[in-house]
Amino acid sequence: MNSIQRISLTTRRGKRLSTTIESCVRHFSGGQHGVIKDEGDWFHSPEWWDPHDGGHTVSRAVSVNGNGVVSVVAHPSSLPSRDSWGETERWLEKRYMEIMPRDGEEEKNGMFKVLGYQWRSLRFNDDTRQSTVKVMAACRALQPSSVFYMQQPHCLAVPYLKSMVSVGLTSLAASKFDMRSVAIGTKQMRILCIGHGGGSLPLFLAKHILGAVVDIVELDQLVISESVRAMGFPAFSVMTATGKRSIPTPEIIDQVMWRGIHERLFLYESKAEEFILRNQSNTYDMIFMDAYDGADIFPHSLWDSSSVFMKALSKVLHHEHGTMVVNLHSDADISD
Repeated sequence: MNSIQRISLTTRRGKRLSTTIESCVRHFSGGQHGVIKDEGDWFHSPEWWDPHDGGHTVSRAVSVNGNGVVSVVAHPSSLPSRDSWGETERWLEKRYMEIMPRDGEEEKNGMFKVLGYQWRSLRFNDDTRQSTVKVMAACRALQPSSVFYMQQPHCLAVPYLKSMVSVGLTSLAASKFDMRSVAIGTKQMRILCIGHGGGSLPLFLAKHILGAVVDIVELDQLVISESVRAMGFPAFSVMTATGKRSIPTPEIIDQVMWRGIHERLFLYESKAEEFILRNQSNTYDMIFMDAYDGADIFPHSLWDSSSVFMKALSKVLHHEHGTMVVNLHSDADISD
């Protein structure tokens, strides 16, 4: 993302604008001056993309929502290197002691051991890769069986996601949206993600934009459960049909991993159309739509400009600076 210097675009008002976004994008992507180590760089993609390496199937089940066989496949990751694991263990221990009382017993319980890192891909019908994330496995040092998984929120493995973030932030910058205040958390930015997959995009946004409040809509309950159970997405983010947290109080380990982030993520099981029609009072600054099904098809109703859904969607998008970014295959019929 940091190689993008200038982008020319058209805003909702139809004005042609050009803006320099290098500093904003560097801030949101966590980069600093100099060489940036991107664990999600496409250079590492052979580790999980190689068609000759089948990987290890972590889970496999049949969806009742039309996505066919939903599976999660794991592959070893070369980064972060083992010499950096100790730093992560100390970070986990520090977070634990910030939450728990400071006594000798809790200090022992708060010792952690990193077990390793993996790429994990969500697949439909053993073919389509719907999402790829990097996951850390760790445990409490005194409880080796207490393994937990933490998706790495700074890592976007698939290049098109980086493009979607860059284009969205560029459009907001061109519309004079106060992204600096949003970045440091003094101003709120409402984001809607239609389509969840493994959850790397909403997690990245909530991690790097401190003022981001992210609603996520996913049709398939199996995709939601696998993203949490097998791909390390924050469990506290999952919502019930009544709009409450599925887990009223997060577990200690969830607070250690996600405090300050999972409170701003709201993951709903719902059809996108129904969610939007139920929440017409919402106003979103940015909407990301990436909703392919088990046949790798983007439902026409979700991007047909004449559909009831798109008309309803336009009402919840901020009328001045609202930005919508859609992932469509290059062969999609958008001539109309």
